[in-house]
Amino acid sequence: MSEIKRIPTPYSYSSAVAAGDFVFLGLHRGFGDSFTDQFHDTFKHLKKTLAGFDLTLADLVKVNVWLKNIEDVRIYEKLFRKYFEKDKYPARMGATTEFVDEDILLMIDGVAYRKSK
Repeated sequence: MSEIKRIPTPYSYSSAVAAGDFVFLGLHRGFGDSFTDQFHDTFKHLKKTLAGFDLTLADLVKVNVWLKNIEDVRIYEKLFRKYFEKDKYPARMGATTEFVDEDILLMIDGVAYRKSK
Protein backbone atom coordinates (compact mmCIF):
# COMPACT_ATOMS: atom_id res chain seq x y z
CA MET A 1 0.00 0.00 0.00
CA SER A 2 1.44 3.39 -0.95
CA GLU A 3 1.88 6.12 1.59
CA ILE A 4 -0.32 9.20 1.44
CA LYS A 5 1.55 12.46 2.03
CA ARG A 6 -0.19 15.76 2.70
CA ILE A 7 0.97 19.36 2.82
CA PRO A 8 -1.39 20.88 5.38
CA THR A 9 -2.65 24.45 5.58
CA PRO A 10 -4.09 26.28 8.58
CA TYR A 11 -7.50 25.77 6.96
CA SER A 12 -9.71 22.72 6.36
CA TYR A 13 -7.83 21.55 3.23
CA SER A 14 -4.36 20.45 2.18
CA SER A 15 -2.44 22.43 -0.42
CA ALA A 16 -1.49 19.05 -1.90
CA VAL A 17 -2.02 15.34 -1.32
CA ALA A 18 0.20 12.66 -2.85
CA ALA A 19 -1.46 9.30 -3.37
CA GLY A 20 0.19 6.65 -5.51
CA ASP A 21 1.48 8.08 -8.77
CA PHE A 22 -0.40 11.38 -8.46
CA VAL A 23 -0.22 14.62 -6.49
CA PHE A 24 -3.53 16.43 -6.19
CA LEU A 25 -3.12 20.17 -5.76
CA GLY A 26 -5.66 22.11 -3.75
CA LEU A 27 -6.35 25.75 -4.37
CA HIS A 28 -3.35 27.96 -4.98
CA ARG A 29 -3.71 31.70 -5.09
CA GLY A 30 -1.31 34.58 -5.33
CA PHE A 31 -1.14 38.03 -3.87
CA GLY A 32 -0.58 41.38 -5.50
CA ASP A 33 -2.38 44.42 -6.79
CA SER A 34 -2.82 43.27 -10.39
CA PHE A 35 -3.88 40.11 -12.18
CA THR A 36 -0.33 39.68 -13.51
CA ASP A 37 1.18 40.02 -10.02
CA GLN A 38 -1.26 37.47 -8.63
CA PHE A 39 -0.64 35.09 -11.54
CA HIS A 40 3.14 35.08 -11.04
CA ASP A 41 2.76 34.73 -7.27
CA THR A 42 0.35 31.82 -7.74
CA PHE A 43 2.92 30.02 -9.88
CA LYS A 44 5.61 30.73 -7.27
CA HIS A 45 3.42 28.90 -4.73
CA LEU A 46 2.65 26.06 -7.16
CA LYS A 47 6.36 25.51 -7.78
CA LYS A 48 7.07 25.49 -4.05
CA THR A 49 4.31 22.95 -3.39
CA LEU A 50 5.48 20.69 -6.22
CA ALA A 51 9.08 20.91 -5.00
CA GLY A 52 7.86 19.38 -1.72
CA PHE A 53 7.33 16.20 -3.75
CA ASP A 54 10.50 16.60 -5.88
CA LEU A 55 8.32 17.65 -8.83
CA THR A 56 8.27 20.65 -11.17
CA LEU A 57 5.66 22.38 -13.28
CA ALA A 58 6.60 19.97 -16.07
CA ASP A 59 5.00 17.19 -13.99
CA LEU A 60 1.56 18.84 -14.05
CA VAL A 61 -0.88 16.82 -16.14
CA LYS A 62 -4.12 18.75 -15.42
CA VAL A 63 -4.93 22.21 -14.10
CA ASN A 64 -8.11 24.16 -13.46
CA VAL A 65 -7.81 27.93 -13.64
CA TRP A 66 -10.51 29.93 -11.89
CA LEU A 67 -10.78 33.59 -12.87
CA LYS A 68 -12.77 36.36 -11.21
CA ASN A 69 -13.00 38.35 -14.46
CA ILE A 70 -13.40 36.74 -17.88
CA GLU A 71 -11.53 39.69 -19.38
CA ASP A 72 -8.32 38.31 -17.82
CA VAL A 73 -8.38 35.17 -19.97
CA ARG A 74 -6.23 36.77 -22.67
CA ILE A 75 -3.62 37.81 -20.11
CA TYR A 76 -3.54 34.40 -18.45
CA GLU A 77 -3.17 32.65 -21.82
CA LYS A 78 -0.02 34.67 -22.56
CA LEU A 79 1.40 34.29 -19.06
CA PHE A 80 0.64 30.56 -18.88
CA ARG A 81 2.85 29.90 -21.92
CA LYS A 82 5.87 31.36 -20.11
CA TYR A 83 5.82 28.62 -17.49
CA PHE A 84 5.83 25.58 -19.78
CA GLU A 85 7.86 24.23 -22.65
CA LYS A 86 6.13 24.72 -25.99
CA ASP A 87 3.63 21.93 -26.75
CA LYS A 88 4.16 20.36 -23.31
CA TYR A 89 1.28 22.03 -21.52
CA PRO A 90 -0.94 20.27 -18.98
CA ALA A 91 -4.56 19.64 -19.85
CA ARG A 92 -6.43 22.72 -18.73
CA MET A 93 -9.90 23.93 -17.90
CA GLY A 94 -10.74 27.56 -17.20
CA ALA A 95 -13.85 29.13 -15.71
CA THR A 96 -15.00 32.26 -13.94
CA THR A 97 -16.35 32.38 -10.42
CA GLU A 98 -16.88 34.63 -7.43
CA PHE A 99 -14.39 34.15 -4.60
CA VAL A 100 -15.01 34.45 -0.88
CA ASP A 101 -12.14 36.93 -0.56
CA GLU A 102 -12.80 39.96 -2.76
CA ASP A 103 -9.11 40.60 -3.54
CA ILE A 104 -8.61 37.22 -5.27
CA LEU A 105 -8.41 37.45 -9.06
CA LEU A 106 -7.51 33.80 -9.80
CA MET A 107 -6.98 30.39 -8.26
CA ILE A 108 -5.41 27.27 -9.71
CA ASP A 109 -5.72 23.62 -8.71
CA GLY A 110 -4.58 20.53 -10.53
CA VAL A 111 -2.95 17.12 -10.69
CA ALA A 112 0.72 16.21 -11.13
CA TYR A 113 2.14 12.82 -12.08
CA ARG A 114 5.05 11.19 -10.30
CA LYS A 115 6.58 7.81 -10.79
CA SER A 116 6.19 5.53 -7.79
CA LYS A 117 9.42 4.97 -5.93
